[in-house]
Amino acid sequence: MNHLLADPWLRFILVVAIKSGVLIFIVITSFAYLMLFERKILAWFQLRLGPIWCGPWGLLQPAADAVKLVLKEDLTPRDADPLIYRFAPAIAVLTSVLAYAAIPFGTFPDGSPVAIANLNVGILYILAAGSLGVYGIALGGWSSQSKWPLLGAIRSTAQMISYELAMGLSIIGVLLLAGTTNLSGITAAQSAHHVWYILPQFVGFLIYFITATAETNRAPFDLPEAETELVAGFHTEYSSLRFGTFFVAEYINMITVSCVATLLFLGGGDGPFLATLPLLSVAWFVLKVMVFLFVLIWMRATLPRLRYDRLMAFGWKVLLPVAVLNLLVTAAIVALVKA
Repeated sequence: MNHLLADPWLRFILVVAIKSGVLIFIVITSFAYLMLFERKILAWFQLRLGPIWCGPWGLLQPAADAVKLVLKEDLTPRDADPLIYRFAPAIAVLTSVLAYAAIPFGTFPDGSPVAIANLNVGILYILAAGSLGVYGIALGGWSSQSKWPLLGAIRSTAQMISYELAMGLSIIGVLLLAGTTNLSGITAAQSAHHVWYILPQFVGFLIYFITATAETNRAPFDLPEAETELVAGFHTEYSSLRFGTFFVAEYINMITVSCVATLLFLGGGDGPFLATLPLLSVAWFVLKVMVFLFVLIWMRATLPRLRYDRLMAFGWKVLLPVAVLNLLVTAAIVALVKA
């Protein structure tokens, strides 16, 4: 064993595997309690109690939901494509967890990031990994060989294309200010003077927030699911664990976009008392992510679903031009300052 650990490559692979296992466990656990948190918050908005019977304060409700899904019958439509139908939920989940390899959750005392990998092109990697998530939804809807899932899949694909353009342009403004695509470098640039980019890039932040909500199919942009129009959208023909897997991917993506918003616009783990307790940056990071998640849930409890043609028009005719204008103004200001 000692001989194997002496090999630097094997030691590196072992460390990365352990980090990945711990992080995936934390993310999956966070997803489970994010669902409980959402149900409690929605109940609070609607003057209800929410889950209260499974364990103290309903804390065992996620475990009860998991057992319920496991015990449900797993049905497969007769005409569905057997291979793609089964793999689509797995594709959705796998692509949703890829982004966490490059997310710095804080800072160690020596200044190194709390992350699996400190990529120089971290934000580009996250955008690339996030854009793959639509394949799970699209393939799941198409492979079901049913019109309602197919319509939901088409909606999700069109929505992703329309809103990801504006999202990318809103992020470029931050990259111009920071001068790097490294996520640790972006947070360090904000921490240096404790000026978070939500202030100079407030328009970019609003665009990112709206597009991130649309990318994760959250209300009022939940057109791919649209229970009142498409029964349940792309996952109509799924049941049991495969049905639940799509929701795992959706809630993990919610956490992902919240992490990216925290890194790009809210200073990452920047906050008070870091000079004496550097690892407190992890707590500040988690707190900011929770605030962002709360706002996403608040929107679900407050806003009605948009009509589909208006959703598309809003993405192309409003968000995209404003994002381009914000980018041009930011680029001009940065050029003038450097000149």
